[in-house]
Amino acid sequence: MAEHPPLLDTTQILSSDISLLSAPIVSADGTQQVILVQVNPGEAFTIRREDGQFQCITGPAQVPMMSPNGSVPPIYVPPGYAPQVIEDNGVRRVVVVPQAPEFHPGGHTVIHRSPHPPLPGFIPVPTMMPPPPRHMYSPVTGAGDMATQYMTQYQSSQVYGDVDAHSTHGRSNFRDERSSKTYERLQKKLKDRQGTQKDKMNSPPSSPQKCPSPINEHNGLMKGQNASGVNIGSAKNKSGRGKGGAQIDTEIEEKDEETKAFEALLSNIVKPVASDIQARTVVLTWSPPSSLINGETDETTVPELYGYEILVSSTGKDGKYKSVYAGEETSVTLNDLKPATDYHAKVQAEYNSIKGTPSEAETFTTLSCEPDIPNPPRIANRTKNSLTLQWKAPSDNGSKIQSFILEWDEGKGNGEFCQCYTGLQKQFKITKLSPAMGCKFRLSAKNDYGPSGFSEEVLYYTSGCAPSMPASPILIKAGVTWLSLQWSKPSGTPSDEGISYILEMEEETSGYGFKPKYDGEDLAYTVKNLRRSTKYKFKVIAYNSEGKSNPSEVVEFTTCPDKPGVPVKPSVKGKIHSHSFKITWDPPKDNGGAAINKYVVEMAEGSNGNKWDMIYSGATREHLCDRLNPGCFYRFRVYCISDGGQSAVSESLLVQTPAVPPGPCLPPRLQGRPKAKEIQLRWGPPLVNGGSPISCYGVEMSPVERDEPREVYQGSEVECTVSSLLPGKTYSFRLRAANKMGFGPFSEKCDITTAPGPPDQCKPPQVTWRSATCAQVNWEVPLSNGTDVTEYRLEWGGVEGSMQICYCGPGLSYELKGLSPATTYYCRVQALSIVGAGPFSEVVACVTPPSVPGIVTCLQEVSDDDIENPNYSPSTCLAVSWEKPCDHGSEILAYSIDFGDKQPLTVGKVTSYILDNLQPDTTYRIRIQALNSLGAGPFSHMIKLKTKPLPPDPPRLECVAFSHQNLKLKWGEGTPKTLSTDSVQYHLQMEDKNGSPQNREGK
Repeated sequence: MAEHPPLLDTTQILSSDISLLSAPIVSADGTQQVILVQVNPGEAFTIRREDGQFQCITGPAQVPMMSPNGSVPPIYVPPGYAPQVIEDNGVRRVVVVPQAPEFHPGGHTVIHRSPHPPLPGFIPVPTMMPPPPRHMYSPVTGAGDMATQYMTQYQSSQVYGDVDAHSTHGRSNFRDERSSKTYERLQKKLKDRQGTQKDKMNSPPSSPQKCPSPINEHNGLMKGQNASGVNIGSAKNKSGRGKGGAQIDTEIEEKDEETKAFEALLSNIVKPVASDIQARTVVLTWSPPSSLINGETDETTVPELYGYEILVSSTGKDGKYKSVYAGEETSVTLNDLKPATDYHAKVQAEYNSIKGTPSEAETFTTLSCEPDIPNPPRIANRTKNSLTLQWKAPSDNGSKIQSFILEWDEGKGNGEFCQCYTGLQKQFKITKLSPAMGCKFRLSAKNDYGPSGFSEEVLYYTSGCAPSMPASPILIKAGVTWLSLQWSKPSGTPSDEGISYILEMEEETSGYGFKPKYDGEDLAYTVKNLRRSTKYKFKVIAYNSEGKSNPSEVVEFTTCPDKPGVPVKPSVKGKIHSHSFKITWDPPKDNGGAAINKYVVEMAEGSNGNKWDMIYSGATREHLCDRLNPGCFYRFRVYCISDGGQSAVSESLLVQTPAVPPGPCLPPRLQGRPKAKEIQLRWGPPLVNGGSPISCYGVEMSPVERDEPREVYQGSEVECTVSSLLPGKTYSFRLRAANKMGFGPFSEKCDITTAPGPPDQCKPPQVTWRSATCAQVNWEVPLSNGTDVTEYRLEWGGVEGSMQICYCGPGLSYELKGLSPATTYYCRVQALSIVGAGPFSEVVACVTPPSVPGIVTCLQEVSDDDIENPNYSPSTCLAVSWEKPCDHGSEILAYSIDFGDKQPLTVGKVTSYILDNLQPDTTYRIRIQALNSLGAGPFSHMIKLKTKPLPPDPPRLECVAFSHQNLKLKWGEGTPKTLSTDSVQYHLQMEDKNGSPQNREGK
């Protein structure tokens, strides 16, 4: 990757202190030539000034560049584009046009297209742009050089005046359709992300390993493009779901283009610069990926938005690199380097988990320095009068070691050292020493940069006489067949003197005396292949080149006993009870060489149980196993413990305890809500089944007020329904379980109250007669069945099957009026509560007492035509009739007729009567009442009847005319006009020759 210039402060370049270039533009034939470099919208143009700094100019703009010799400067464009020189009125203009895909120019990117407009901080505004610069620039180094120097001049008015003329032309002629669409899409996405990037800039910085940064524009490069704005990576096509395949491919392609373009931006970073190089440290500094836009750099955001990783190699430029720093800073000090070593350092930029390609390697060499501290000298040979020391050369750190400096304390031990040797030799012999003399030594190396530090101090002794008697060995640990012993050096022996030791052992009963078991320089040894529980004697002898010491004092140690053998399988002693029995066992045949200290009995529940619990530990060989459960299997095993350890467990003994009746159950519990006359009970098995499965349950019930239990259920189920109960009553229940051994004890009582029910049936009501038409009905309070009676209903009627409610209320009596005397009535009563209505009482039939007759009805006048009495005269008689009234239980004896002011007329048991001796043409008010033995009944309604007037005198009859068939008769005293024809009727009678009368009526 080509080296890239560092970012510049374009604010200084485009300062107002730089004057405009006033040189005229000459034609191509002159010695000088101004070349207009066209920068299209969204593109950037980068040039190097003569001071070595870079300046970035963002389009749209036309940059005039002056060439002293008239040659066209080399223009470097992104891959996929090519510079094209256009002659316009003698002025050459360089534009960038799309090129075929196989065109890949190399070198620096001088002119390239930006896929979308610069960030808000870099948008050029004509009114805010500084005055155009006037400056000389040095040639651009890289793939090619600008041999001549160029001057740039541009004005804001000129830049924006050419936008319409050139941008439209450039879009239509110098870009293909695909590039144009990609540019527009990326430009739109950048606008959508600007808001998000601002939020990220304001957020706290992340950890050094994760360096998120907003999408910065670098020389026209954005995320997802390389220098040419063309995708430089591969994309994985995925089939879209819910969208067309073409649309999904386009979106994936756009995303890949962005990612790869941003990778290219991150890869556009220059190598780090090494400064302040020391022997073991160096300072590396670097610049972010170049992001000069509009000649300005956002210094406040760039250092925080990129993450960097420093890679260092000390095995060559192409060797293995190691990461030594990761963070957001642009400078780091590397420590702990090796002096006089070639190092190669690279920097790699990262953003949002996207890493660019590492930069080129910066090579530097650390400085040389004094040698490393050498290792302490070691002794090569010793005598009674001399010590020979040797050593190795340390690292010279880039400068050849000139000498070694060996110092010693002359055996004084006061911490003061003096030089005893200096030179290039790596060994030295010190003579004229005393026997068993101790001397301290230290070593240093020296080169052109000075001496190194001294090594650690070491103490060496010269040889002396034979060692003194060592102390007796001590026992570290004893085993069954081994003893581990340890001893120390004889007192006064130099620490560096080579002393060997002989360990001798004698078995107590062997009779062979002491025999050597070990000969060597170690201070510890384990004697093996011994016998258990056996005493052994030991002594140690020290020796060196001068001779042997006296043997140490004899000590005696004993090997440990072995673990005992397996005890005999335990057995049951005596009778097995439900909760206990006794077991016994015999000791093992081999006690391991030591007496048995105790026996341990373990028990496991179940015939196949593997959870063993210790139930006994002691010296006796029998144990009472108690607190057992009836009917259960138990396994027992025994092991013993002695000083030699613990034996293996014996075979297990399987024992089953006999079963017993089950234990008490928990009281039965109510299932669901109680009903008025039944409840449902449920229960569980007893906690103790007695060692046998539960086969039956029994439930007993008794009322709370009296202890008269009775069994209401017996069976294998765990629930039952008890019925035929009384509402609102409390009952006690208790439960017991049975197995093959019989029933167990009852549980505690459980009191359950049935739900309240409607009241019981009332007793038949009692009827009391107050009169023949009035009765009082009384009744008693029935059983309420758990709730109070709220009201009563009394039904009353004359027909048993169709009685009607005549009373509804809380009272216990009711008075009925308006009854009919001597009448049979039926009644019954019913009690009600909030639960419901109880049944009606039995029907009571009652008869009202007899009374005076009822009122006479249908009193009316009898027509004259219906009267057959010959003595009847309408003028003096009135005939009336009536219907017989109700006698109310007593026979009617007579009727009393009241027809005026006279005394009422009493008649017999008739239903009609003729009143005579009345006044003609007189009105009478007539009413009648019935009489029985109890008295007179009420009068009937009154009717008004009038007698007719007396008949007139007979008129004179005359024959006025006659013929053989007719007779004309005439009667009356006067003319017809004088007679009232309305009230007088005439009856004409005629007899034939046989004497039979014939009547004629008329007026």
